[in-house]
Amino acid sequence: MKLRVLYHDHCFDGAASAAFFSRFAGERFYPGAEFAYTGMAHKASQLFEDSLFDGDENAIVDFKYSNNDRLSWWFDHHQSAFLSHSDQLDYESKKDQRRYYFDPTYRSCTEFIAHVARTTYGYEAVDLAELVHWAGIIDGALYKSAGEAVAMAEPAMKLTLVIEASKGSELVQRIIRMMQTKKLSEIMADPEICATFQPLHERHVRSIDVIGRLGHCTDGVIYFDVADYDMEGYNKFVPYSLFPQATYTVSVSLASFRTKVSVGSNPWAPAEPTHNLATICERYGGGGHPRVGAISFEPSQVEEARRVAKEIVLELRS
Repeated sequence: MKLRVLYHDHCFDGAASAAFFSRFAGERFYPGAEFAYTGMAHKASQLFEDSLFDGDENAIVDFKYSNNDRLSWWFDHHQSAFLSHSDQLDYESKKDQRRYYFDPTYRSCTEFIAHVARTTYGYEAVDLAELVHWAGIIDGALYKSAGEAVAMAEPAMKLTLVIEASKGSELVQRIIRMMQTKKLSEIMADPEICATFQPLHERHVRSIDVIGRLGHCTDGVIYFDVADYDMEGYNKFVPYSLFPQATYTVSVSLASFRTKVSVGSNPWAPAEPTHNLATICERYGGGGHPRVGAISFEPSQVEEARRVAKEIVLELRS
């Protein structure tokens, strides 16, 4: 049988969620199954086409809900988990009959899947404790400082750069398969992973200079626009290392498939963040978590994204 897993692409927690779920599902429910992966990205016109659900069983982890009747498993921890109110009603009507799990209080989806696997199904993967631990740190931004997050000294943090900034989904899916059996240091020692990391790290170092030149901080809010630069997948903690006095950051970036407004809060801020950033982003068709969110526009809508970003900047500064 074939189990299709849709996961949040270019995200450490998304990859780790797919890896943990695959171990759990394969060992507890579907021994010998073929696992196939599809990376999902937030887009301006988000749709779940029927062709995505081509497995005998189909799962979504760390990504929005789909009302497709072929969906067998769903795990998510984002406040903005539903594309529409009707999707939320569909979830409510199905959740007791299907294996659908949603809890926005969890800092990482990997931790949530591990919790459900243990408490509901009596399943544990002791050798994946490191993976679960780092998913919580990375998705929860539980670094000691912005400098530590930017330095990326640990294997998990280096691997995060590879996952977030590598092109396409093929390498990420190879990492997902490796995560199921290997330590993170072993994955980073892989020749292909090492070769991919080096130029990405050089680009990361250059991005610090670009953000430092373009960014400015006023009334606790950093704003910068890198839509004219190759800056998709930059380290989101760089702004806080450059402007430690900031509480929030708002930025505009451009990729081949979207223009993105990113909105975040400083985990080490001198002033406690008071705005729910997911709620702000939801007003413009985006979403996320209370402390971090994003809005996707079409690639041609850079000016609209800039307009929205500046509106959010004014709101956060007020």
